[in-house]
Amino acid sequence: MIDLVLTLIGPDRPGLVEALAERVAAHGGNWLESRMAHLAGRFAGILRVEVPPANMAALHAALQELESLGLNVVAESGGNGPPTEARILELEFVGQDHPGIVRAISHALLADGVNIEELTTERRSAPMSGDLLFSARARVRLPADLEAGRLRAGLERIANDLMVELKLAER
Repeated sequence: MIDLVLTLIGPDRPGLVEALAERVAAHGGNWLESRMAHLAGRFAGILRVEVPPANMAALHAALQELESLGLNVVAESGGNGPPTEARILELEFVGQDHPGIVRAISHALLADGVNIEELTTERRSAPMSGDLLFSARARVRLPADLEAGRLRAGLERIANDLMVELKLAER
């Protein structure tokens, strides 16, 4: 089996996931993992499927048919996964919403060679005040030579500057 990573976006409407799943299954594919969401009236997602090598070209053609439904699908072959000995941390930032939070966090992580493997963000109203809160959750992979304490210290400085609460846990 060959891994394929699919990205998709289009106007949201009922039946998009079923249309995608139908094409994957019809070509002997197996749906492995996915993240999908309704964002600003659009349906957006990423997923990983595996498919027999002999069916890959036919699946690519079937996925292009989804353009008639307004769904743009890009399929790329998956690569080798990350090394299993790497350390994974879970980060969470929560604070009043303002521009630049993701930029500051991602910049600090990059400076230490940390890879963001998964990032989820949202903006919502605070329960008591109604002010807008921004929250970010990330799963990150640390380089072998980076001490978690050094990363924590740098992120705590940024959290103080941004006036956001930081939670950091080893996974």
